[in-house]
Amino acid sequence: MIGAALKRLGAAKMVGLRVHLIALWKLVRHPQTPRAAKWVAFAVIAYAVSPIDLIPDFIPVIGLLDDLVLIPLGVALVVRLTPRPLWNDLLSQARASSDKLPALWWGAAAIAAVWVAVLLFAGWAAWRWLAPR
Repeated sequence: MIGAALKRLGAAKMVGLRVHLIALWKLVRHPQTPRAAKWVAFAVIAYAVSPIDLIPDFIPVIGLLDDLVLIPLGVALVVRLTPRPLWNDLLSQARASSDKLPALWWGAAAIAAVWVAVLLFAGWAAWRWLAPR
C-alpha cells in the first residue's frame, strides 16, 4: 500500500525531474559551470539514469525512497553550487527543449562497482570475524 503510493508520487515528480536532469546535462557541458557543480551534476545524472540503484527498488519503501530523496538532494546541491543566472538560463532552455538524456552505461558500472566493493568488504569483515584465532 505504501509502496504503491510512493510509486504514484514518484511518477508525478518524474516530469519535473526530467526537466531538471536535462538542465543538469546542459550544465555539465556548459563552459562557465564551476568545477564542483559539474562533478556533482555528473554524479546526479549518472545515478538518475543508471539502471542499477544504490538501494534496489524491490526492497519495500526504502528502495523507492532513495530515488525520491537522493536525486532531488543532488539537484538542490548543484543549484546551490551554480551561479543563479546560469542555472535559470539552462533550466529555461531545458523546459523549452525536448532533449533526451543519453544512456550512460558508465553510471551503471559505477553503481555496480560500489555494490561489489560493499560486498567484498562485508565478506572480508565476516571472514576476519569468523576466522579462528
